[in-house]
Amino acid sequence: MEPESDSGQFDSLVRAFADQLRACLEECARGRVGLFSDLELTGEEEESRAWPDAARLRELAFALQTILSQAEERNALCDEFLDLCTIHGESNPGEPRLARGFLARIESGAVGSPTETEKKPW
Repeated sequence: MEPESDSGQFDSLVRAFADQLRACLEECARGRVGLFSDLELTGEEEESRAWPDAARLRELAFALQTILSQAEERNALCDEFLDLCTIHGESNPGEPRLARGFLARIESGAVGSPTETEKKPW
């Protein structure tokens, strides 16, 4: 019986993550930054722009990925979200654009498939 209860706990944790992710993605797509990283929040407005829900979502994603990997399982939604959290730099398309793209991939059922066919070396 324990494996079933573990599976049920995984399922509820995955559902909670997915629900929270969608809510944050929708808010980010409307222009709020700080979902994929709090690195953009610098300067005097940092305190007023902090997004605790996004920080908790990133923590939940890391925890979920760890728990699932210990059970030799994966969650494509979680993996892709964490991959997007690593995108930084001058060529970064911006968080609202990333969020809109990720929402479109979720809605089309493309999450879990490659986001790029080839990485450019520059």
